[in-house]
Amino acid sequence: MAKEVKKDSNELTVEQKLKTLYELQTMLSEIDKIKTLRGELPLEVQDLEDEIAGLTTRIEKIKTEISELKSAIAGKRVEIETAKAAVEKYKTQQENVRNNREYDFLTKEIEFQSLEIELCEKRIKEFTAEEQVKSEEVEKSSQALEERQKDLDLKKSELNEIVSETKQEEEKLRDKTKELETKIEPRLLQSFKRIRKNSRNGLGIVYVQRDACGGCFNKIPPQRQLDIRSRKKVIVCEYCGRIIIDPELAGVEIAPKVEEAPAPAKRTIRRKTAE
Repeated sequence: MAKEVKKDSNELTVEQKLKTLYELQTMLSEIDKIKTLRGELPLEVQDLEDEIAGLTTRIEKIKTEISELKSAIAGKRVEIETAKAAVEKYKTQQENVRNNREYDFLTKEIEFQSLEIELCEKRIKEFTAEEQVKSEEVEKSSQALEERQKDLDLKKSELNEIVSETKQEEEKLRDKTKELETKIEPRLLQSFKRIRKNSRNGLGIVYVQRDACGGCFNKIPPQRQLDIRSRKKVIVCEYCGRIIIDPELAGVEIAPKVEEAPAPAKRTIRRKTAE
């Protein structure tokens, strides 16, 4: 004899699941309203923070390059002093040469060291000009950084003001949503979140309005409406993919349709014909 599978006493019925899901939707919609109140401020703050980080990195990089240029200039100056010392040394040696061969050799060395001095001086001019350009870049970037920092401080102040006004309410809503999510089976919850993410208005579950889906407003066939009212299974709109429930389950009262009274029939008067 087959054993009957006992249902878990804690398992929610389809009706309870749908009701919990709609309640979750209500909480999430309230959180969305709070986010809308903040507007684009969080994104603007993030953009400014990214821009400031980029400017800071750029300034540090240019400063490193300036430091390297200064080191290169100092190195070239040392090379100039070394070359000058060599020239003086070779000139002194020229005074004591014993033959033309030694004299020519020392002359070539003096010319070579003189060319080295000229080349170093040229490099120093190039490095100095490059250093000046980079110093101007640092100054411009620093001014831009200062302006962006002021903008960021202002935006953060505005955002913090709004957040402080709504923080307590948002925390309560988030705690409630977490509590509700634990009551919904993971598979259904994931489906709901996916539907909600793909929806422009963030609604993953809607109720029937005037025989139509409350999300896309496409007409729902009568048989499907009966299935929705029975609350025996999860019904999804075949057009927009949102979960549909009946208004009563959502706690919404729909005014009954007022049927127009039929127009009174016109009485026909028969005239007696003279005999």
